[in-house]
Amino acid sequence: MDETGHENRPPAPSDAAALAERHARYPDAQIRTILNGTRTIALVGASANPARPSWIVLKYLLDRGYAVTPVNPGLAGQDLLGRRVAASLAEVQAGLGDQPIDMVEIFRNSAAAGPLVDEALALTPPPKMIWMQLGVRDDAAAARAEARGLTVIMNRCPKIEYGRLSGEIGWTGVNSRILSARKPVLAGRGVQKLTIAERGRRSDG
Repeated sequence: MDETGHENRPPAPSDAAALAERHARYPDAQIRTILNGTRTIALVGASANPARPSWIVLKYLLDRGYAVTPVNPGLAGQDLLGRRVAASLAEVQAGLGDQPIDMVEIFRNSAAAGPLVDEALALTPPPKMIWMQLGVRDDAAAARAEARGLTVIMNRCPKIEYGRLSGEIGWTGVNSRILSARKPVLAGRGVQKLTIAERGRRSDG
């Protein structure tokens, strides 16, 4: 039983199969809706090393206008890319008052995902969604979160998904798998970049 009073039992075999199938692939529309609707992100496992993927993703998301709070107890209190590093998810939530964290992004390995999901579920209010970074998956933790009404994405990178849906990732020669005759939307200011706004419409972002 976890600290929220819920049993940490694995899902039943039939439920596990359904969950595995549900998380094998995510519709583009679902990912787009999530990224469009997200404002606050707690990025757990943030690094101060610019060569680390978590630093790169943090910078990318900040550049796209997300309010990202890096979470790393070893860096707590320091500034990282202009954002104060929090020691825990509870500290991030305390700074938001009664507003929930939109997204908890787990940039740790799969073994750490379960306890972090339980830490997120213990928040008041709980976050709206859990996003496990590329290579990170914990189906039992996902089941616990979904049972509490949270949206869960696993084994995906928001930077890659944003770049793919915007078409920006095609600049590097990667196939975005997005086919459209409409012109992609450029951000309204700053360094040239594409947005996930509906193609053919102007964005002020």
